[in-house]
Amino acid sequence: MVSSAKIKSVDFYRLVLKIPRDLTEASLSGAGLSIIAALAMMFLFGMELHNYLSISTSTSVIVDRSPDEDYLRIDFNLSFPALSCEFASVDVSDVLGTNRLNITKTVRKYSINKHLQTTGSEFDSGPVTHGVKHDEENDEEYGEGSVTLNADNFDRISHQHAILVVNFYAPWCYWSNRLKPSWEKAAKIIRERHDPEVDGRIIMGKVDCTEEVDLCRSHHIQGYPSIRIFRKGSDVRDEHGHHEHESYYGDRDTDTLVKTMEELVAPIALESPNLALEDKSGTTTEKAKRPAPREAGCRIEGFVRVKKVPGNLVISARSGAHSFDSSLMNMSHVITDFSFGKKITPRVMSDIKRILPYIGASHAKLNGKSYLTDPDDHANVTVEHYLQLVKTEVMRSTHQLIEEYEFTAHSSLVHALSIPVVKFHYEPSPMQVLVTENPKSFSHFITNVCAIIGGVFTVAGILDSILHNTMRLVKKVELGKNF
Repeated sequence: MVSSAKIKSVDFYRLVLKIPRDLTEASLSGAGLSIIAALAMMFLFGMELHNYLSISTSTSVIVDRSPDEDYLRIDFNLSFPALSCEFASVDVSDVLGTNRLNITKTVRKYSINKHLQTTGSEFDSGPVTHGVKHDEENDEEYGEGSVTLNADNFDRISHQHAILVVNFYAPWCYWSNRLKPSWEKAAKIIRERHDPEVDGRIIMGKVDCTEEVDLCRSHHIQGYPSIRIFRKGSDVRDEHGHHEHESYYGDRDTDTLVKTMEELVAPIALESPNLALEDKSGTTTEKAKRPAPREAGCRIEGFVRVKKVPGNLVISARSGAHSFDSSLMNMSHVITDFSFGKKITPRVMSDIKRILPYIGASHAKLNGKSYLTDPDDHANVTVEHYLQLVKTEVMRSTHQLIEEYEFTAHSSLVHALSIPVVKFHYEPSPMQVLVTENPKSFSHFITNVCAIIGGVFTVAGILDSILHNTMRLVKKVELGKNF
């Protein structure tokens, strides 16, 4: 058994029985130093606690660790006040040879007015057509079967017939010239079967958009030829008394056009030519018809996934069976949102900013910016945005807090040699920024707190001893002078 005497021998805090009396008496100087020491301890403890609770990070630049099969998501919300949803196309290409045209699966379009306000529900782009059938090209005489329409007689003729089908064309357009023979033949056949003077249910017309510029603009014609179907009925939807008109995107050979016109006129009774009900029979005509755009503008929103290599996201007017007058194309646009990577909620971004205030400063560099050109300036202006992006990854211990892409943006307006477009050229960096949280040790925090308490207490004791001895020395000197 170990005796208690041996245990007491290791006591570091032995009681000193004979302590000088002056060392046990309280003094004003000691009290002042004690208060100062206590305040210093509290202040230093608060600083140490703040340092322990705060998050420190280290930043490094490394090679992008993304796997080869990882794709980059691009989110966008763009408004084009002068580009019709009817022909607006989202295309993607890259340096590896990827070339995706007219992406529709993850893209939505809404007709907008000049004030960028949505005028209806989502625009129905319909199925992508890979080819439109035309009559064989030959020198056969076909005559004139359709009625020529202009600003003076358009409303009058449209009110006289239950259905008016109009070909908006341009004489210089290749596709308009391909359509012209079959259109005139079909119009002649329909006129013979349904005499406008006797029947009055249907008539086919044509508008030369190089002559009737304002008329074509009022119907938002941007591609040639554009075939519109106007119905007159009891369901009045605008000031002219028409239903919202439709666009025809089917085949353009004579037989198909004649069949389409017959299907349009079939539901209308001969004795009631003033009522044109929409065909709900589900025929092939319905598949070729879609509502025409209500306004000349279009808002395009959605996302695409691309490979992490330099590439282009292009917005343009595109059609495999229409021509466009580049001098009338205006690619002015307003960028509501354009970002890379996964969507980051405002709450998450706010939390991350508490750690790294500079994170997210360049996450949406283009948001809210407008690129508008003068509509009277027929300079075929293409707007190009050159984007260089860097991936930033924030890590905590072993799990990822956030992954975001920041980018720089440089934009320019250039003269287009063909149809003007809006091009976003993106170039991902092969490097990434890795931000890692540095863990704090609780034992280190406790050690520092003890060091603060002990250090302040010791320093205060030394100062008190120096002050006390100095005062004693001064008193002795004064007593020596008295004697």
